[in-house]
Amino acid sequence: MTKVGFFDRRLLEHFLKITSVMSAVLSLAVIFVDIPEKYKFTSALIFLGLLALIYLGVWIWSNNLNRIDIKVEGSDVTIKVGDIFEQLGWKAIAFNEYFDTQVDNKIIAEVSLNGIFIKEHLDVSAPELDRYIEGHAFEPSEILESNANRPLGKKVRHQIGTICVYKDYLLTAFTKFDESNKAQLTMPEYLEFLINFWDKVNNVYAQQNVSTPIFGSGITRIKGHKSIKDEDLLKIMLWTFRISEMRFKYPARLTVVIHKDKIDQINLLDIKAARNGA
Repeated sequence: MTKVGFFDRRLLEHFLKITSVMSAVLSLAVIFVDIPEKYKFTSALIFLGLLALIYLGVWIWSNNLNRIDIKVEGSDVTIKVGDIFEQLGWKAIAFNEYFDTQVDNKIIAEVSLNGIFIKEHLDVSAPELDRYIEGHAFEPSEILESNANRPLGKKVRHQIGTICVYKDYLLTAFTKFDESNKAQLTMPEYLEFLINFWDKVNNVYAQQNVSTPIFGSGITRIKGHKSIKDEDLLKIMLWTFRISEMRFKYPARLTVVIHKDKIDQINLLDIKAARNGA
């Protein structure tokens, strides 16, 4: 899949930076080296061919870019392909607003990040995690209501963006569930979650690295935006991070981890250029 067009403006700008350095070096070289007249045309062809190969290489590199490092309001941010469970520091795992732990492909899907965490990375049983969450000291504003009529799963509903710290994980209430236990959000709710989430992270991160997935990438449905792309969600995450009060103090950084199957949908060159004002 081609993410960056062959004549993309950002690609051309990156290529021109390389050629400007090459031109400076070449200009210095010809001062000391005299090219015989009969070789000048051949040398020019070789130089043009080299430029074409460099441009092709930059284009291929741009389409296979799988990591960038950017600054967002003074904070170091890395966006890369990887496994969130292998990252150092805090790892954010999105739960629903009830902090359900029932992986049955009805409430929580086995293939979701939430399901993988509970089935493969949780070091205690799900009931033990339930007891831990129930005993967590949530703020009064973070507990919205008890939904006694909910047929499956837990009853206590939390404000989206609420965080429950468990070892080196930040369990966060992300999705709202409809009556059929389908995870979905409206776009205003998605923005509300992110603003709340960054605010809560600011209170608990203790100058440690924080890694997150692209929230909303997967089975979560955003009402009215069925075709929204992961790249758009990533841009929204970065925008809300920028306008929030969350700032990472060196050497702590934010890392947004992209699943390897999703990187083909995301133009990291575009993300990097946008942060550089291009």
